[in-house]
Amino acid sequence: MTSHDAPIAAGPQGDSLERDQNTLRSSFFLTNEFGLILLIVLFTVGFGAAASGFLSPFNLFTLGRTAAVNIMIGLSMMVVIVTGGLNLAVGAIGVSAAMFCGYLIEGLGLPWPIALLGGLALGAALGFVNGWTVVRTGLHSFIITLATMSIFFGVMIFLTRAESYRALPPVFASFGKMKILAYFSPLLIVTLIAALALSWLYRRTVLGREMLAAGARPEAAELSGIRVGRVFILCHMLSGVLAGIAALMLVARNGAAIPAMAGQLGQDWLLPAFLGPVLGGTLLQGGKASVLGTCLGAFLVTMLTSGLLLLQLGEFWIQSFLGLLLLLAVLVDKARRTYLARRNLA
Repeated sequence: MTSHDAPIAAGPQGDSLERDQNTLRSSFFLTNEFGLILLIVLFTVGFGAAASGFLSPFNLFTLGRTAAVNIMIGLSMMVVIVTGGLNLAVGAIGVSAAMFCGYLIEGLGLPWPIALLGGLALGAALGFVNGWTVVRTGLHSFIITLATMSIFFGVMIFLTRAESYRALPPVFASFGKMKILAYFSPLLIVTLIAALALSWLYRRTVLGREMLAAGARPEAAELSGIRVGRVFILCHMLSGVLAGIAALMLVARNGAAIPAMAGQLGQDWLLPAFLGPVLGGTLLQGGKASVLGTCLGAFLVTMLTSGLLLLQLGEFWIQSFLGLLLLLAVLVDKARRTYLARRNLA
């Protein structure tokens, strides 16, 4: 008998191993990640057949650039949702960081690498303001970031007089327009690096595990020695840095730092910021982060928007569809978790 013909296992241990394998297989097919991959494939085939030009090199390049920014926005929201909180100021922080970078270059004449670090430092500082205020007041981050969204954006408009910074080094526009193999934008590489770094943070570091523990059960985490307030502040600071990166990616795409790049008060970022993490399986009550799911969810939303625009569906209907998608995602995720709990697969 060859090794290929030998039985895998026999007896109780073999039965237990087979049951475990079946459980893992069933769990995978019930994950958000598998569902999102399936939806991406189906919509790619559908839009490719129904919308002429959807699979063209130009549209795929544009889709990749837009998805890179949307994924980064989703990751920026995800790192706060992990704590059971929200960051409604993600757009205002991002735009403020980008405008500060533009000021350092155009106003003070600093080299662009230093200006980039300065913009990200401002994003972290504004995130610190959010986190510190949440911890010190005990108010929910929804209230705090709703207020700071207006404050940050208003101060930025006052200081910049709502004028753009367009005299930026050519390296910004060159990087934003660069193509890899005629299809891919290097902005996707930036997003991939950020996603891998976050995966490593949550899976391999003590700080990442403390973030998840503090978000799941703050009281228990405090009793186990975790400084929950400090962890929450660090999460908001990380969110500010990621928001700054997303805005600087927009600067590279536009070739300029524009006050309205995230809409009035940064509100244009709110729907993408929520859709990516929620579709990806990040729990709104905190304690769980799905970096891969957030990336897939944000990419699916970007692809749906692009495909529907090519089908000449009105912008109003697209926004309505995305809002409905967010509501359905929350309801489906609740039903999925209930099913897994009943089958002991959670």
